[in-house]
Amino acid sequence: MFVFLCAGCAAELTTPLSQVSLPVHARQKYGNGAQLPVLMESGTFAVDPDPWGGPWRMWDEIDPDEAEARGIYAPVYALCDSTPGASVIAPGDIRGTRLIPEKRGGACCGLDGADGPNMACTSCGLPVATRVDDCSLWQSVRLSPDAVHRVPVDGIHVVPLSWSELAEKGEKTAPFEPIATWGGRLGSNQYWSWSPQWEAAAGQALAHLLVASQGQPVKVPGGLTADVFQRALDAMLPAGPPRRRAVLAGPGQPSPDAGVDILLVPVHPQTGQTWTPAGPAATAHLVPLPLGVWLWLVSPQPYLPVPASGRIPQDVLRDDPLPPRPNYLFRADRETFQHTLVRLPAVRSPWLRTILENLTQGTSADLF
Repeated sequence: MFVFLCAGCAAELTTPLSQVSLPVHARQKYGNGAQLPVLMESGTFAVDPDPWGGPWRMWDEIDPDEAEARGIYAPVYALCDSTPGASVIAPGDIRGTRLIPEKRGGACCGLDGADGPNMACTSCGLPVATRVDDCSLWQSVRLSPDAVHRVPVDGIHVVPLSWSELAEKGEKTAPFEPIATWGGRLGSNQYWSWSPQWEAAAGQALAHLLVASQGQPVKVPGGLTADVFQRALDAMLPAGPPRRRAVLAGPGQPSPDAGVDILLVPVHPQTGQTWTPAGPAATAHLVPLPLGVWLWLVSPQPYLPVPASGRIPQDVLRDDPLPPRPNYLFRADRETFQHTLVRLPAVRSPWLRTILENLTQGTSADLF
């Protein structure tokens, strides 16, 4: 466990926090006017290895060698030049700070952080953090790496859960959820949608699936996994045999066959490590998925199309209606997909570069 201190005066700025992996959807911008919840679980923090916010430089101003040194292997619209390594926390875990009103940014419903750090230490006035809570953005506070430092809390040590414990006790992420919108003249509203977390997770995994395909067709398991990935894979990869086979694998699951090419595996939510197999499947290409999404895919909650017959059990007071399903096909998050793909060295391949160019030109709009 750690607390973060102001680099200017050593005042405590947070509650005690334990480090976890940065969520895949941390940079997601979802919809228009949507009210997204808090990004980080209270009592945790994650380090973002990439710069965030301004200032920006356009791609034609950047030397390709510099871009590759920063882990960017294909053209992007612009690159951020801020300091990497911000610690991301829940807004409720910040202490001893005040907002800087003139740093509101270009937001319409809250704060978007476009003008840089918008929170100052109340003790010395040093800008130390950036609060983000505008519409369509996940709510968070980003502690500036050059304005704070963390110190361990004596006597408190968090031991990461084992893979078997995560498989048994991990929380599933449902693929559908209601999305709240900002209230207008008629008050607040909401609509039922595919989960933004699932769309971001699919964007990251789809980039890895394309690399693992080696330009060949890929077949994923049927059901919800196919709903999420198969349409995009069929559209971006050539048709016909031979097909590379992808399966779900991880803790508590049967060992994959030796002939499996690609494994969809979970990422440890605390350490950020990807689950790895042993035995014959050890050479398969691993595609990371957030634990909650992976848990739902390997053990989905039943969705009955019609009410079950028979009497209601004695200890059940009522039979709630089934949640509605979205009335549109699943689409992966475009920005997460692009952010991931340009950071994979394999994107230098001409066929992957073509897919990326089609994405930036809008020819893949029906997939994202």
